[in-house]
Amino acid sequence: MIKAAILGFGTVGSGVFEVLNQNKEMISNKLGDEIEVKYVLDLREFEGEPVQKVLVHDIDVILNDPEVSIVCETMGGERPAYDFTKRALEKGKSVCTSNKELVEKHGPELLQIAKAHNCNYQFEASVGGGIPIIRPLATSLSQEDILSITGILNGTTNYILSKMEKEGADFDAVLKKAQEHGYAERNPEADVCGYDACRKISILTSLAYGKNVNFEDIYTEGITEITTQDFAYMKQLSATIKLFGKSMHQDGKYYAMVAPFVVTEENPLYSVSGVFNAILVKGNMVGETMYYGKGAGKLATASAVVADVIDCAKHLGKHIYVKWDDEKLAVSSIENANRRFFVRVSTTDHAQVEKDFGKVTFLDSLFEGECGFVTEAMPEKTFFEKAKAAGNVISRIRMDA
Repeated sequence: MIKAAILGFGTVGSGVFEVLNQNKEMISNKLGDEIEVKYVLDLREFEGEPVQKVLVHDIDVILNDPEVSIVCETMGGERPAYDFTKRALEKGKSVCTSNKELVEKHGPELLQIAKAHNCNYQFEASVGGGIPIIRPLATSLSQEDILSITGILNGTTNYILSKMEKEGADFDAVLKKAQEHGYAERNPEADVCGYDACRKISILTSLAYGKNVNFEDIYTEGITEITTQDFAYMKQLSATIKLFGKSMHQDGKYYAMVAPFVVTEENPLYSVSGVFNAILVKGNMVGETMYYGKGAGKLATASAVVADVIDCAKHLGKHIYVKWDDEKLAVSSIENANRRFFVRVSTTDHAQVEKDFGKVTFLDSLFEGECGFVTEAMPEKTFFEKAKAAGNVISRIRMDA
């Protein structure tokens, strides 16, 4: 029998407890051994609940028990999760986590500690919730030169944008509804400003290219400036608007960013709506592969944690190598990336628009005193110089193609 512990009995931790208990027989049949939750660490009491029987309040109880070989860190945040994780790995206990902040900040270090102590640090649930993406990048696509990753990595923003498009409601109204349904936090900044997606594309980019990418180095825009007027123009383009996390390897350079993009019907990510996430990975040999599912939620995320637990159980006493060096990946500025832009300006003078932005494709005017158009491809730096000189841009959104 394999003994495990869970650190934190919040949404994800309680989900891990539920999955391991409810699917216990099925997991045992597939693993060939039984996994038992010996401890759950939490400061609270849960009188009358099954977890109370295995509840402890002191991390040392878990760390000093030689029977515990796998620890599920579902606390979230950097501290004390980092300290507990490091100490567990140093004791030779494998750690499975859903903590994207910890993985993004300390991934290479914790992987090295796991290697030194012949155990594993697994983090499938840190990106995409229940969507398998970490393991495919590390194993199934390890033979590929990853040319690009494009993902809808945040369910909250995808829900908001989907509702704005379908219901014609403005950002603030939809955000309030998302909070009421529990899809958005009371302080939604990490989601709507793109920081959550940024941490996730940072992790994926680091794994894809084997070197460390700090999320602070990634250009990031959120969705707070997207309006119902922007969506009104999308019908003419047979398109929608999505918040993408993107990374790319092109001509020997690496790029990463998070921003809203205009997405046409031809793109496989076009139809991903609501709280669902999807990730499109392009390899130089296999071409495009897509991963779709629930990007968050109690049981979806817990399922991914338990998948890591099973993997660790299969490899007790053996380190699974993951290429993620501490050496920093040189991420190039996006200012030289060639793109088209959807633009709205506060003028109806088409001649002046073409003087300001060059050749453009005009859209039917939908609102008084403005016009919308799509530019030709140009370096981002050039576009922003033109936009600043024109001085009349209401909004601009990058085109994904």
